This record gives sequence, structure tokens and C-alpha cells, in this order.
Amino acid sequence: MHQGSGILSTRQRRLAWLGFLLAALQAPVSAWLVSDESWLFSLCVALMVATVIIADDAARRRPADAAGD
Repeated sequence: MHQGSGILSTRQRRLAWLGFLLAALQAPVSAWLVSDESWLFSLCVALMVATVIIADDAARRRPADAAGD
């Protein structure tokens, strides 16, 4: 049984993980340094990138013959 391919290429997946880590680390640092609530934007971006990574994981774990369902 073959696994399906994801929606991201290997390079895009690595960049998504890098973007997620940078945004997730930037949020608490900017919350500490800045008095306004602009750090929430970094948190939202990190959550959106995490959603794409999770969707890619789900697509990769799906069997290749079930991709058309």
C-alpha cells in the first residue's frame, strides 16, 4: 500500500516548518517588548501555517488509491 503525496513539496514543507517556528517564537518576544496587542498577528500566522502542515500530514497519510475519493 502506497502513501499519498502531500499538498506541499519537501522544500515547501521545510519552509512551512521554519515559518511556523519563527512566527511562534516571535509572538511571545513581541508581546514582551511591545505594549500593544500586535503580537496576536504573529500567533494567528503561526496557527494558519500549522493548519497547512497538519493538512499536508493528513494528505501524506492517506493511501494513494484513496486520493480520488
